[in-house]
Amino acid sequence: MRQRLSSEPDRYRGRRRVPTPPRSRYAVVVTSAFVGAGVVALGAASNLPDAKAVSPDVLQSLKTSQVAASDALDNRAEENTRASRSNDRGENKDLAAEVSAEDIYLLPVDDYTFSSPYGVRFGKLHAGIDLAAPDGTPYKAVHAGEVTSAGYAGGYGYSITVRQADGTEMIYAHSRRLLVKKGDQVKAGQVIGEIGNTGYSYGTHLHLEVHVDGTPVDPIVFLQDRGVDIKLQIESVYAGMAAAEAAS
Repeated sequence: MRQRLSSEPDRYRGRRRVPTPPRSRYAVVVTSAFVGAGVVALGAASNLPDAKAVSPDVLQSLKTSQVAASDALDNRAEENTRASRSNDRGENKDLAAEVSAEDIYLLPVDDYTFSSPYGVRFGKLHAGIDLAAPDGTPYKAVHAGEVTSAGYAGGYGYSITVRQADGTEMIYAHSRRLLVKKGDQVKAGQVIGEIGNTGYSYGTHLHLEVHVDGTPVDPIVFLQDRGVDIKLQIESVYAGMAAAEAAS
């Protein structure tokens, strides 16, 4: 091994080496930092309110206020519901009274075949419409009014005439049997006779005429304007109400 000459530069000559601190000193520093942070955190947490430390009276007061508010909302909702139902019943009652006072028109027969229209037939005016149905089928008053005639009437056979409050007349002809008499007051939907084949008739059917100011008009057009469609067999929207009233 070559001996180092004193003339060779010594890179380490004149310098002081800083000793590396032992690892135990690093551990102490880090541990101290964590401990300090924990102390700060605990100090901050000690300033926060603890739920267990809140006065029981305050908690009870809050709970009572919440229950009272909830009950108030429930009571208000219940009152609104009762008011709404009351208003609905009142409106329905008013509507029923209004409808019962108004003109209600219904189909004269529950099931039938439209067999002949209003118009000229065989050179003469067929002043009504024909609704074919089996013999003995009951028919009903189309509208409320007073029976002004009920009996045998020549070519009409056994027929009924009902005069409405406005003077309009309904004639039900070719009946087998009549269930009302002159002077009776009838309601819409009330059964007033049975379909037959009496008078100048060709087959069992109900002949229905409508006279306005003493002049016959087309029953189909007249009833369509009042919510009843003879050809489609559609009644007024108040059919159920009128039927219940007629049955009472």
